[in-house]
Amino acid sequence: MIKDRFMEEDRLIMPGERVDDLLRNGYRIIQDTGRFCFGMDAVLLAGFAKDARGERLLDIGTGTGILPLLMEARTEIPRLWGLEIQEESADMARRSVRLNALQEKIEIITGDIKEADRLFETASFDVITCNPPYMIGQHGLQNANQAKTIARHEVCCTFQDIAGMTAKLLKPGGRFYLVHRPFRLAEILVTLNACRLEPKRMQLVYPYVDKEPNMVLIEAIRGAKPRMTVEKPLIVYQSPGVYTDEIYDIYGY
Repeated sequence: MIKDRFMEEDRLIMPGERVDDLLRNGYRIIQDTGRFCFGMDAVLLAGFAKDARGERLLDIGTGTGILPLLMEARTEIPRLWGLEIQEESADMARRSVRLNALQEKIEIITGDIKEADRLFETASFDVITCNPPYMIGQHGLQNANQAKTIARHEVCCTFQDIAGMTAKLLKPGGRFYLVHRPFRLAEILVTLNACRLEPKRMQLVYPYVDKEPNMVLIEAIRGAKPRMTVEKPLIVYQSPGVYTDEIYDIYGY
């Protein structure tokens, strides 16, 4: 069995790629540092969305498939899809799904977010997750690597595109979970509200207790009534290189 596992891994890993342990259910993910590797934001989003309920989950802009893998490990959602515009990243995600023998539960589809309603039926998902590009157009430093630029900057879609399509694909009462940057919070809340995705829960993430927040986690519900709960701040480090207990719990250490 161990020999067969290593032979399968050898077939799935391409030159320049590596396999990282997700520390959940023994799951692993294929990554390429030359493209884009998942970060803490994806892990925190999966932890924030751990109470997601429903039969069908879609991760928009799934990259190499980190969120479907983590959500499958953390929840009881039986069917998950990941949508990714970059074929190379989508291919890595598919191979990670195979690496973990999850082909019956997770499907990765190559496609444009702006055309997702041609790939999926409207109002067909209970849960949608998204770790979107944070930067607007030319804002911030852009990487010379096109794959990383697309992952970090709104090159292929805007947050308006994401929110509008999410509203189309979610069932009434369906949940939308996202992670973003606080400097865009006002725009995000206005956009969600305009798309009838009512923000219901929010949590700010601080690198240290005495620093400004650098991430915001939001849960919105399609068609819900206005009323939002702001959860207690999530602090990442108690000292340099040492996570807080909350972060260790989210990572599963």
